[in-house]
Amino acid sequence: MDNIQPAVKMCGITKRFGTVVANDNCTLELYRGEILALLGENGSGKTTLMNMLAGIYYPDEGQIFVDGKEHSIRSPKDALDLGIGMIHQHFKLVDVLTAAENIVLGLHEPGRFDMKAVSAKVRAICDQYGFDVDPDMKIYDMSVSQKQTVEIVKVLYRGANILILDEPTAVLTPQETDTLFNVLRNMRRSGKAIVIITHKLHEVLDVSDRVAVLRKGVFVGSVRTQDTSIGEMTNMMVGHAVTLNIDRPAVKDPKSRIEVKDLTVISEDGIKKLDDVSFDIRTGEILGIAGISGCGQKELLEAIAGLQPVESGSVEYITDDGSREQLLGRNPLDIAQLGVSLSFVPEDRLGMGLVGSMDLTDNMMLRSFRNGHSIFADRKAPKQLAERVVDKLNVNTPGLSTPVRKLSGGNVQKVLVGREIAAAPTVLLTAYAVRGLDINSSYMIYDLLNRQKEKGVAVVYVGEDLDVLVELCDRIMVLCAGHMNGMVDGRSASKNDIGLMMTRLAKKEEKTDEH
Repeated sequence: MDNIQPAVKMCGITKRFGTVVANDNCTLELYRGEILALLGENGSGKTTLMNMLAGIYYPDEGQIFVDGKEHSIRSPKDALDLGIGMIHQHFKLVDVLTAAENIVLGLHEPGRFDMKAVSAKVRAICDQYGFDVDPDMKIYDMSVSQKQTVEIVKVLYRGANILILDEPTAVLTPQETDTLFNVLRNMRRSGKAIVIITHKLHEVLDVSDRVAVLRKGVFVGSVRTQDTSIGEMTNMMVGHAVTLNIDRPAVKDPKSRIEVKDLTVISEDGIKKLDDVSFDIRTGEILGIAGISGCGQKELLEAIAGLQPVESGSVEYITDDGSREQLLGRNPLDIAQLGVSLSFVPEDRLGMGLVGSMDLTDNMMLRSFRNGHSIFADRKAPKQLAERVVDKLNVNTPGLSTPVRKLSGGNVQKVLVGREIAAAPTVLLTAYAVRGLDINSSYMIYDLLNRQKEKGVAVVYVGEDLDVLVELCDRIMVLCAGHMNGMVDGRSASKNDIGLMMTRLAKKEEKTDEH
């Protein structure tokens, strides 16, 4: 591509946030008709660099060239005027509007919008690239993949031919991921320039043409995908060799630790989030929970932890001597006072797990402040714990006094997981424990969970990467629309079969029809 003019060239880009240098003299090229995978550990500056191309941030130093001409991109509108559109991991859609209404929201045309013409243009875009979306469907009726499609069509409708996708497959099933990749290939064939930011290296090999790597804010280099491997890409990201094997120690003498029976949860707005769910969590085992985002995973873990009101059912904790304690109707403090050692890594890191305005030591102290025997909280032990977590999990922070909201998402997750594991639980509930983590940090967390398993802890792992679920977990429970759609053995499970179970609800009527 040396003789071809790049669609985008970023030269000497530097971006600082206070004393933190997010990007340091980065240079990146993107060509039309290619899919470029942008890789790097948490806090390496990937999203920040792309946010500058998309007009969300403005570089402190450096130049951005589009089709050979230097441009100053000071807003997302400036970026779209240059044909640059970014699809964020968290969608920016209005639920009560249709797909077509969201796609034209904010656009200005003389007179009233002709929504029939808008829908026709949307359908034409979908036909051209292989999208499957109904322009007249309300957003609240859509699946996650359909919402993502609307976001992509939205930028295409506005003329984007340079697209940036941030973690596009984070919450997609294998089947939905395959569909998305086919669409991206169609867009590449039509001459679009595409960047995907991702942590899933097997997907990088599947869909990208070239890989660019950042490490600690510095551009390390780029390589053609066909000339590299997962091991080499990891070495470029981390700076040293990383063993990419997920251990799965054998389960030894498993015993039921928690029994969930006929659990039903109804949300405040009357939606049934869980419907008659029954299963058990066993000692010395990792139980995986698979399901499309919003299928009841959050409510299930919160119900067990005493944080979610329950309509009906029971959740019993079984001690080593066989006695049982009912956990429903008790809050987390009540559960702890029963002698139940339960740790919970929630989906909402800063809303429920940590306090963003507090520093690392104070967030550790949230777990232990009741343990003191004086009116003054003990800060020595929490500070030592914070130091251990920072050291063991390689948390990238200026210091222990830094508010956690100033850390990157991946480093916030490390602090939360480290604190909960340090509490020496008998039950460990984790919701998306590695979401947003780079590959090196993710494997560190998998190892921590396996060490807990070997200690006899009953571990629950809610995850969105099916490759990890089938490698890490001993049993996998599949949720679909709030129903338990099956329990499979992790060692023999197929991720494609699990993906189908996540999207197709088994019919209970089939059994009754036989009689």
